[in-house]
Amino acid sequence: MGERRIRLLRLGSLILAVLLLSVAQAQTQDTGPTDPPASDPPASDVQQLKDKLVSLEQSMKEVKGQITALETQHAVLNAIVMSKPPASRTSQDTKKTSSGAEGTLDIYGYIMLDSGYNFGQIDPNWFDVVRPTKLPAFTNEFGPDGTVFFGVRQTRFGVKTSNPTPLGDLKTTFEFELFGTGVDQGQTTFRLRHAYGELGQFGAGQTWSPFMDIDVFPNSLEYWGPNGMVFFRNVQIRWMPIRGNSRLTFALERPGASADQGVYSDRIELQGVKPKFDLPDFSMEGRLAKEWGYVEAAAIFRKISWVDLNKTQTFDLSGDAFGWGVNLSSNAKFGAKDVGKFQIVYGHGIQNYMNDAPVDVGIKNNFSNAHTPILGVALPVLGAVAFVDHTWSERFTSSAGWSLVHITNSNAQNPSDFRQGQYGLANLLYNPIKNVMMGGEFQWGRRQNYKDGFVYDDFRLQFSFKYNYSKTFNY
Repeated sequence: MGERRIRLLRLGSLILAVLLLSVAQAQTQDTGPTDPPASDPPASDVQQLKDKLVSLEQSMKEVKGQITALETQHAVLNAIVMSKPPASRTSQDTKKTSSGAEGTLDIYGYIMLDSGYNFGQIDPNWFDVVRPTKLPAFTNEFGPDGTVFFGVRQTRFGVKTSNPTPLGDLKTTFEFELFGTGVDQGQTTFRLRHAYGELGQFGAGQTWSPFMDIDVFPNSLEYWGPNGMVFFRNVQIRWMPIRGNSRLTFALERPGASADQGVYSDRIELQGVKPKFDLPDFSMEGRLAKEWGYVEAAAIFRKISWVDLNKTQTFDLSGDAFGWGVNLSSNAKFGAKDVGKFQIVYGHGIQNYMNDAPVDVGIKNNFSNAHTPILGVALPVLGAVAFVDHTWSERFTSSAGWSLVHITNSNAQNPSDFRQGQYGLANLLYNPIKNVMMGGEFQWGRRQNYKDGFVYDDFRLQFSFKYNYSKTFNY
């Protein structure tokens, strides 16, 4: 704008000078070149013309002064702007990239009520979910059959941000729910789901493990989900060289594992055995997306160690085990209204990455070695998931399917330890308006023990009401 104004002033001053000189020249000339010469003009007329010329020269000086002042001002402003660091530039500079994108903040979540009737029995701390590992290991372990349940533990709240930067988009996610686990199991209390940030190809925090595929989770009312699915939100550092519908991810994750001391759990010799994790878990995933859906392959490698603090020269129960797993998963579209969700996973010592599996390490007899008469071994596990999500209409949808976890037990585990679990459901969901859902679901879970032959089936009906909310702010 400053340069344009200077050019206009220069053009205006030139036009003004030409006009004034033309007027002065016209007043000194006769009516035409063919007229006879006239007598000399009066002295007063000559003086008036001289005064006009002086006035014109003064106007020219003033215009030149204004042009010089504007040029100086423009140069000073350019120098000031260019000397400022990037953080002090205008809001437009800090908010937008070359594409003009702005930062966003999304607030989202939902209120959800779960209610229903459990025809069998389950661990009271898991009253509102179907977990085969929490079903009775012997007759009437958890009291009489038949209980009504109500809860709002699925209620969720989250905040996401996205800000463009010269290094790529800076994204963060903070999300929690009310489903207590661990020391808070069975409680309606705050539980962290995601605390994660990423910039460009790199991310850090707590979020889905690359070893899992969240898109396999069906459109169900039951909270816990298929027991044979890899499902774990872990603290990690990740690198994502390929992002988008097709992707490639590598991560270092927080290690952790659990063990079953089996038939020797009451022996004092085992009281000094403590876990040790001196290396992170390493996981990776690769996904290839097509119009019909996608196929994904993931893998994990981990070291699980334990130390006998009471070891002697003749007796030492210290040891370690190598854990590994391979996970293949897919979503496949069967026409416009059906999506198949499939997964098959196998590994050793990866149970804590599974959605519902017991311990990673079991006890194995090793009586031929007096120095280490028992061993800890990474237990093999097989998981499978097969579900179909169907859309009946704009307002009605359904999901139905089956899942399985199978453990290959070690020979020193208890006969009543968990060996196999199965899970299934079918539902009908109704969306009367946007952001409101209600529906009913039939659920089934089965537990099978290691060696004592005990099998338990549980059947449940669940009815839920869900109210979503979301708001996006630009800044």
